[in-house]
Amino acid sequence: MNPAEVYILKQEEPFKTILLQLQAIIESVAPNPELLFKWKIPFYYNNGIPLCFLNQSKDYVDLAFWHFDQLDKFNEHFVDANRKSIRSLRYKSVEGINDEVIVYVLQKQLEINVNPFKLILNKNKKAQN
Repeated sequence: MNPAEVYILKQEEPFKTILLQLQAIIESVAPNPELLFKWKIPFYYNNGIPLCFLNQSKDYVDLAFWHFDQLDKFNEHFVDANRKSIRSLRYKSVEGINDEVIVYVLQKQLEINVNPFKLILNKNKKAQN
């Protein structure tokens, strides 16, 4: 079994159900989703490009994205948690999941289709010069 799947299945409720619901939404939207285990958490890639990641922490689950600066709507749903490069949708219950928001963000991420790690590295290089 994929270590990312093990991570999801070993979580306590309600987090396991939240993660499974998010997984189902991601896999229904992304045309070529690949679930990988990176930095000890599940990452979704699409055609080799990072799309989002899932993280259960404290009393919530984060569904985190890059490219948040290119989103035209639903920004009020995001939490930055003092992060520079990512924003996340945070869930404490499965009832709090808004499919419309997630589908929109995933579709925008797929349209952008740029590896966020390369963008972050380029920004850091420019800041050093």
